[in-house]
Amino acid sequence: MTSKENNLETETFLKKNNYFGYDKKNVIIFTQSELPLIDTEGKLLISKENKIKEASDGNGGTYSSLRVSGCLADMKERGIKWVFIGSVDNVLLKMVDVTLLGMAIKKGVQIASKSVVKANPHERVGVFCKMNGHPKVIEYTELPNKMAEEVDENGELKYGESHIMCNLYTIEAIEKVSKEHLMYHSAFKKNSYIDENGREVIPEEPNSYKFESFIFDAFEFFDDIAILRGKREDDFAPVKNKEGVDSPKTAKELYEKYWKK
Repeated sequence: MTSKENNLETETFLKKNNYFGYDKKNVIIFTQSELPLIDTEGKLLISKENKIKEASDGNGGTYSSLRVSGCLADMKERGIKWVFIGSVDNVLLKMVDVTLLGMAIKKGVQIASKSVVKANPHERVGVFCKMNGHPKVIEYTELPNKMAEEVDENGELKYGESHIMCNLYTIEAIEKVSKEHLMYHSAFKKNSYIDENGREVIPEEPNSYKFESFIFDAFEFFDDIAILRGKREDDFAPVKNKEGVDSPKTAKELYEKYWKK
Protein backbone atom coordinates (compact mmCIF):
# COMPACT_ATOMS: atom_id res chain seq x y z
CA MET A 1 0.00 0.00 0.00
CA THR A 2 1.36 3.38 -0.98
CA SER A 3 0.24 6.98 -0.51
CA LYS A 4 -0.52 9.28 -3.42
CA GLU A 5 2.73 11.12 -2.64
CA ASN A 6 5.02 8.09 -2.88
CA ASN A 7 3.14 5.79 -5.26
CA LEU A 8 5.06 6.68 -8.43
CA GLU A 9 8.42 6.63 -6.62
CA THR A 10 7.64 3.18 -5.18
CA GLU A 11 6.54 1.75 -8.53
CA THR A 12 9.66 3.13 -10.23
CA PHE A 13 11.92 1.70 -7.51
CA LEU A 14 10.39 -1.79 -7.80
CA LYS A 15 10.63 -1.79 -11.60
CA LYS A 16 14.24 -0.57 -11.47
CA ASN A 17 15.12 -3.47 -9.14
CA ASN A 18 13.17 -6.06 -11.14
CA TYR A 19 10.75 -6.56 -8.23
CA PHE A 20 13.63 -8.17 -6.30
CA GLY A 21 13.13 -11.47 -8.09
CA TYR A 22 9.39 -11.76 -7.51
CA ASP A 23 7.01 -12.44 -10.37
CA LYS A 24 5.59 -9.06 -11.40
CA LYS A 25 2.04 -10.42 -11.48
CA ASN A 26 2.31 -11.19 -7.76
CA VAL A 27 3.40 -7.68 -6.80
CA ILE A 28 0.28 -5.53 -6.69
CA ILE A 29 0.40 -1.91 -5.58
CA PHE A 30 -2.63 0.01 -4.36
CA THR A 31 -3.00 3.47 -2.82
CA GLN A 32 -4.61 4.30 0.48
CA SER A 33 -7.42 6.81 0.84
CA GLU A 34 -7.15 10.31 2.30
CA LEU A 35 -8.99 12.64 4.68
CA PRO A 36 -9.17 16.47 4.76
CA LEU A 37 -6.91 18.59 6.98
CA ILE A 38 -8.47 21.24 9.21
CA ASP A 39 -7.02 24.18 11.14
CA THR A 40 -7.52 24.96 14.84
CA GLU A 41 -10.80 26.74 14.05
CA GLY A 42 -12.18 23.74 12.20
CA LYS A 43 -11.70 25.27 8.74
CA LEU A 44 -10.51 23.19 5.79
CA LEU A 45 -6.99 23.83 4.48
CA ILE A 46 -6.65 24.72 0.80
CA SER A 47 -3.75 23.41 -1.29
CA LYS A 48 -1.68 25.17 -3.98
CA GLU A 49 -3.97 23.54 -6.54
CA ASN A 50 -6.90 25.38 -4.90
CA LYS A 51 -8.38 22.11 -3.72
CA ILE A 52 -9.22 20.88 -0.23
CA LYS A 53 -5.92 19.68 1.23
CA GLU A 54 -5.91 16.03 2.26
CA ALA A 55 -3.51 13.55 3.87
CA SER A 56 -3.36 9.76 4.07
CA ASP A 57 -5.93 8.33 6.48
CA GLY A 58 -3.59 6.11 8.52
CA ASN A 59 -2.83 2.40 8.29
CA GLY A 60 -6.39 1.63 9.37
CA GLY A 61 -7.36 2.60 5.83
CA THR A 62 -5.68 -0.59 4.60
CA TYR A 63 -8.85 -2.65 4.87
CA SER A 64 -11.18 -0.44 2.84
CA SER A 65 -8.39 0.38 0.36
CA LEU A 66 -7.87 -3.36 -0.27
CA ARG A 67 -11.56 -3.71 -1.09
CA VAL A 68 -11.99 -0.52 -3.15
CA SER A 69 -8.83 -1.18 -5.18
CA GLY A 70 -9.97 -4.67 -6.17
CA CYS A 71 -7.06 -6.35 -4.33
CA LEU A 72 -9.41 -8.16 -1.95
CA ALA A 73 -11.42 -9.62 -4.84
CA ASP A 74 -8.17 -10.62 -6.56
CA MET A 75 -6.95 -12.45 -3.45
CA LYS A 76 -10.25 -14.31 -3.11
CA GLU A 77 -10.08 -15.29 -6.77
CA ARG A 78 -6.57 -16.68 -6.22
CA GLY A 79 -7.84 -18.80 -3.33
CA ILE A 80 -5.87 -16.96 -0.65
CA LYS A 81 -7.09 -17.89 2.84
CA TRP A 82 -4.78 -15.87 5.10
CA VAL A 83 -3.48 -12.32 4.75
CA PHE A 84 -0.40 -10.99 6.53
CA ILE A 85 -0.15 -7.22 7.04
CA GLY A 86 3.13 -5.78 8.25
CA SER A 87 4.78 -2.40 8.50
CA VAL A 88 7.69 -1.18 6.37
CA ASP A 89 9.39 0.53 9.33
CA ASN A 90 10.43 -2.68 11.13
CA VAL A 91 13.36 -4.31 9.36
CA LEU A 92 13.12 -7.49 11.48
CA LEU A 93 9.46 -8.10 10.69
CA LYS A 94 8.85 -11.77 9.89
CA MET A 95 6.90 -11.93 6.67
CA VAL A 96 4.42 -14.82 6.80
CA ASP A 97 5.39 -16.09 10.23
CA VAL A 98 4.50 -19.81 10.14
CA THR A 99 4.46 -20.07 13.94
CA LEU A 100 1.93 -17.26 14.11
CA LEU A 101 -0.14 -18.93 11.42
CA GLY A 102 -0.05 -22.29 13.20
CA MET A 103 -1.12 -20.70 16.48
CA ALA A 104 -4.03 -18.87 14.80
CA ILE A 105 -5.27 -22.11 13.25
CA LYS A 106 -4.88 -24.04 16.51
CA LYS A 107 -6.69 -21.35 18.51
CA GLY A 108 -9.45 -21.09 15.90
CA VAL A 109 -9.24 -17.30 15.66
CA GLN A 110 -9.59 -14.97 12.68
CA ILE A 111 -6.78 -12.63 13.73
CA ALA A 112 -3.36 -13.28 15.28
CA SER A 113 -0.75 -10.70 16.20
CA LYS A 114 2.82 -10.70 17.45
CA SER A 115 4.10 -8.67 20.40
CA VAL A 116 7.31 -7.88 22.27
CA VAL A 117 7.59 -6.73 25.87
CA LYS A 118 7.90 -2.95 26.20
CA ALA A 119 11.44 -1.74 26.81
CA ASN A 120 10.15 0.70 29.43
CA PRO A 121 6.75 2.05 30.58
CA HIS A 122 6.94 5.03 28.24
CA GLU A 123 8.19 3.40 25.06
CA ARG A 124 6.32 4.89 22.13
CA VAL A 125 4.34 1.80 21.08
CA GLY A 126 0.71 0.77 21.28
CA VAL A 127 -0.17 -1.89 23.87
CA PHE A 128 -2.62 -4.80 23.88
CA CYS A 129 -5.50 -4.96 26.33
CA LYS A 130 -9.18 -5.88 26.48
CA MET A 131 -11.97 -3.34 26.63
CA ASN A 132 -15.65 -4.18 27.03
CA GLY A 133 -14.82 -7.83 26.45
CA HIS A 134 -13.09 -7.24 23.11
CA PRO A 135 -9.40 -7.12 22.15
CA LYS A 136 -7.95 -3.66 21.74
CA VAL A 137 -4.68 -1.79 21.32
CA ILE A 138 -4.23 1.58 23.02
CA GLU A 139 -1.82 3.90 21.24
CA TYR A 140 0.97 5.30 23.42
CA THR A 141 -0.30 8.87 22.92
CA GLU A 142 -3.64 7.85 24.45
CA LEU A 143 -2.35 5.77 27.38
CA PRO A 144 -2.30 7.73 30.68
CA ASN A 145 1.06 7.69 32.51
CA LYS A 146 -0.50 6.04 35.54
CA MET A 147 -1.72 3.09 33.45
CA ALA A 148 1.55 2.89 31.53
CA GLU A 149 3.47 2.46 34.79
CA GLU A 150 1.06 -0.03 36.40
CA VAL A 151 2.52 -3.45 37.27
CA ASP A 152 0.92 -6.80 38.07
CA GLU A 153 1.55 -9.15 41.01
CA ASN A 154 4.72 -10.42 39.29
CA GLY A 155 6.16 -6.95 38.89
CA GLU A 156 5.65 -6.96 35.10
CA LEU A 157 4.02 -4.06 33.31
CA LYS A 158 0.27 -4.60 33.24
CA TYR A 159 0.15 -2.98 29.81
CA GLY A 160 3.46 -4.25 28.52
CA GLU A 161 2.62 -6.20 25.37
CA SER A 162 3.64 -4.00 22.43
CA HIS A 163 1.80 -4.10 19.13
CA ILE A 164 4.59 -4.29 16.53
CA MET A 165 2.41 -4.23 13.41
CA CYS A 166 2.77 -7.94 12.71
CA ASN A 167 -0.80 -9.03 12.02
CA LEU A 168 -2.38 -12.08 10.42
CA TYR A 169 -6.01 -12.31 9.24
CA THR A 170 -8.33 -14.75 7.57
CA ILE A 171 -9.57 -13.39 4.25
CA GLU A 172 -13.06 -13.31 5.81
CA ALA A 173 -11.80 -11.05 8.61
CA ILE A 174 -10.33 -8.61 6.07
CA GLU A 175 -13.60 -8.56 4.15
CA LYS A 176 -15.62 -7.98 7.31
CA VAL A 177 -13.63 -5.00 8.58
CA SER A 178 -13.24 -3.49 5.10
CA LYS A 179 -16.91 -2.51 5.36
CA GLU A 180 -16.67 -1.08 8.87
CA HIS A 181 -15.98 2.54 9.80
CA LEU A 182 -13.02 2.69 12.17
CA MET A 183 -12.65 5.45 14.75
CA TYR A 184 -10.46 8.44 13.90
CA HIS A 185 -7.47 9.66 15.90
CA SER A 186 -6.15 13.21 15.49
CA ALA A 187 -2.55 14.42 15.22
CA PHE A 188 -1.47 18.06 15.43
CA LYS A 189 0.89 18.69 12.50
CA LYS A 190 2.56 21.39 10.41
CA ASN A 191 0.91 21.82 7.02
CA SER A 192 1.29 24.57 4.43
CA TYR A 193 -1.86 26.11 2.94
CA ILE A 194 -3.19 28.93 0.76
CA ASP A 195 -4.66 31.87 2.71
CA GLU A 196 -7.62 34.10 1.79
CA ASN A 197 -5.32 36.30 -0.32
CA GLY A 198 -4.06 33.38 -2.39
CA ARG A 199 -0.64 33.30 -0.76
CA GLU A 200 1.07 30.14 0.40
CA VAL A 201 1.68 30.01 4.15
CA ILE A 202 4.40 27.68 5.42
CA PRO A 203 4.03 27.43 9.22
CA GLU A 204 6.95 27.00 11.61
CA GLU A 205 4.78 25.37 14.29
CA PRO A 206 1.96 22.77 14.12
CA ASN A 207 -1.15 24.46 12.79
CA SER A 208 -3.62 21.78 11.73
CA TYR A 209 -5.18 18.44 12.54
CA LYS A 210 -4.63 15.26 10.56
CA PHE A 211 -7.12 12.44 11.06
CA GLU A 212 -6.26 8.79 10.76
CA SER A 213 -7.51 5.37 11.75
CA PHE A 214 -5.20 2.69 13.10
CA ILE A 215 -5.09 -0.86 11.82
CA PHE A 216 -5.57 -2.33 15.28
CA ASP A 217 -8.87 -0.47 15.77
CA ALA A 218 -10.43 -3.32 13.78
CA PHE A 219 -9.62 -5.82 16.56
CA GLU A 220 -12.66 -4.56 18.48
CA PHE A 221 -14.99 -6.15 15.93
CA PHE A 222 -13.90 -9.63 17.07
CA ASP A 223 -14.41 -11.56 20.30
CA ASP A 224 -10.82 -12.67 20.54
CA ILE A 225 -7.44 -12.65 18.82
CA ALA A 226 -4.31 -14.73 19.44
CA ILE A 227 -1.13 -12.95 20.56
CA LEU A 228 2.30 -14.50 20.21
CA ARG A 229 5.05 -12.90 22.30
CA GLY A 230 8.27 -12.67 20.32
CA LYS A 231 11.76 -11.51 21.23
CA ARG A 232 12.78 -7.92 20.67
CA GLU A 233 16.20 -8.90 19.32
CA ASP A 234 14.55 -11.24 16.80
CA ASP A 235 11.39 -9.36 15.86
CA PHE A 236 11.61 -5.62 16.41
CA ALA A 237 14.04 -3.15 14.84
CA PRO A 238 11.90 -0.09 14.12
CA VAL A 239 12.79 3.04 12.17
CA LYS A 240 10.91 5.93 13.82
CA ASN A 241 13.49 8.72 14.06
CA LYS A 242 16.10 10.24 11.78
CA GLU A 243 18.85 9.85 14.41
CA GLY A 244 19.34 8.34 17.85
CA VAL A 245 16.96 5.72 19.25
CA ASP A 246 14.94 3.72 16.69
CA SER A 247 16.78 5.28 13.76
CA PRO A 248 18.09 3.73 10.51
CA LYS A 249 21.48 3.34 12.24
CA THR A 250 20.13 1.35 15.21
CA ALA A 251 17.81 -0.72 12.98
CA LYS A 252 20.75 -1.63 10.73
CA GLU A 253 22.81 -2.72 13.74
CA LEU A 254 19.97 -4.92 15.05
CA TYR A 255 19.41 -6.41 11.58
CA GLU A 256 23.08 -7.31 11.13
CA LYS A 257 23.33 -8.70 14.66
CA TYR A 258 20.28 -10.92 14.05
CA TRP A 259 21.66 -12.42 10.84
CA LYS A 260 25.16 -12.89 12.27
CA LYS A 261 23.55 -14.84 15.11
